[in-house]
Amino acid sequence: MLGLLLIYFIGKRFYDLSIEYDQNKWLYAILSIIVYYAAAFVLGLILGLLDFIFDWGIDWDNNFGWNLLGIPAGLLAVWGFYVILEISGKNQLSLLRTKFKI
Repeated sequence: MLGLLLIYFIGKRFYDLSIEYDQNKWLYAILSIIVYYAAAFVLGLILGLLDFIFDWGIDWDNNFGWNLLGIPAGLLAVWGFYVILEISGKNQLSLLRTKFKI
């Protein structure tokens, strides 16, 4: 249930960002959720590769622990994606203002 709330609030913030900069609303919301899960997946791949190389003996059956570890990785990736989109939106908005002298 916590994961659904987290997904809702992530998608909602990106939806609001797209309204602010007059972009495609649902595209930003869905992309933010994809970025969140992709970051958690990449973290799992990296840890799996490191476990294979260095033989750390990680307990891969602990799903709750892996979910908790994936939350900060996903949130960090979503934050970076948000900053990139916000800067891009500000640049596009300033270009439109200079073009139309608003």
